[in-house]
Amino acid sequence: MNLAASFAVSERRTLLIDLDPQANASSGIGVAPQATHVYDALIGRYPLKDVAQPTELAFLRVVPSGPDLVGAEIELVGAEHRERRIERAVAEVRNDYDIVLIDCPPSLGLLTLNALTAADSVIVPLQAEYYALEGLARLLDTIELVRSNLNPRLVLEGVVLTMMDARNNLSRQVADEVRNHLGDRVFTTEIPRNVRLSEAPSHGRPALLYDVRSKGSVAYLRVAEEILRRHAATHPAGGDR
Repeated sequence: MNLAASFAVSERRTLLIDLDPQANASSGIGVAPQATHVYDALIGRYPLKDVAQPTELAFLRVVPSGPDLVGAEIELVGAEHRERRIERAVAEVRNDYDIVLIDCPPSLGLLTLNALTAADSVIVPLQAEYYALEGLARLLDTIELVRSNLNPRLVLEGVVLTMMDARNNLSRQVADEVRNHLGDRVFTTEIPRNVRLSEAPSHGRPALLYDVRSKGSVAYLRVAEEILRRHAATHPAGGDR
């Protein structure tokens, strides 16, 4: 949510797809529940462009989640090409945006598999705690499986260390271990624990619109800058993907 807002204020045409049944990315960015949402695009009832909603930011649109998405994984189990539903939906709008971000549920189910099959790359937010390291190892294995079997273009864009507390030795130890293992695939910028960052979703606004001067807002802007610099270096003649 905050990364999408950061791209949008950089005047990149950005689409945020909320693929999490909890719909936190939708509500946190100020999009109220809609009659049509990502589930309708997932099952092919409506094209993605028809369910994308405007936001306070001119360059950002959101495809909201909704309650029907809870049963989507069960409903799609027997469906043909069930893992490529989002890929097909995104293909129709790909040229309309510079950046498409897909917010996944916190589990490696069919919805997340759809996102990984549709994506060019994966950005992993990693909370600076011990158990998050175990989850990261499983996720990297899953990315490798998807690359081998469904999406050969899929790469790890990078890991973003979040909820960093400079006063906490464990946070620093986790950060050091991740950087030792993944090197430059870990973004230089770290997202700190920040009160204003935590408050923003309850007001239905990304942190940039809630308090642009907060440490959290500044950190997300810097992560966005890092990503854009990487893509400028690897795709100097083209747009963002």
